[in-house]
Amino acid sequence: MAPEVRIRELESGTIIRKNPKKAGVMALFYPDAMHHTQVLLILRRSYKGVHSNQVAFPGGKEEKGDTSILATALRETYEEVGVRPEQVEVIRSMSEVYIPPSNFWVQPYVGLYKNPDPFILQEDEVEQLIEVPLIQLMDDTYLTSQMLSTSYAKNIEVPAFELKGFTVWGATAMMLNEIRELIKQVV
Repeated sequence: MAPEVRIRELESGTIIRKNPKKAGVMALFYPDAMHHTQVLLILRRSYKGVHSNQVAFPGGKEEKGDTSILATALRETYEEVGVRPEQVEVIRSMSEVYIPPSNFWVQPYVGLYKNPDPFILQEDEVEQLIEVPLIQLMDDTYLTSQMLSTSYAKNIEVPAFELKGFTVWGATAMMLNEIRELIKQVV
């Protein structure tokens, strides 16, 4: 799900020389009221920044008090959507993803939220929750591609998902695709 320009940058080895910052995100799976599995995404608020108004997993930048990138992902998930770290059963980490516009290495994790309480949005950062049925994520009819202009490339074709009325592309789409592939291996 990486655009061609991103693949070339990863292969060239230039990322390490950019001294990227670290971040952690959580791909949170939980049952809805009908006991169907959902995956939680958020729509970031509009702000003056490269990730303004984008769909993402809960998560964010590593802070000095964080003991690990996993601690970062859990802390940020709590701050952004109100899920306490002790309520998340962390299943595994996934592949790190480099995000060129913000110069971040992002470490995603998969977690289960078995007995969900209502989510509490951090309103200054999160515009809305996007609760995606797992069955929809696994359905190839939601895969697409779009021509986009980003902060680092103009008119590039990017692979994407169309989920719940949102186009999910970039790092989040790459992470979602890895989740799909992991699930396919065990189903």
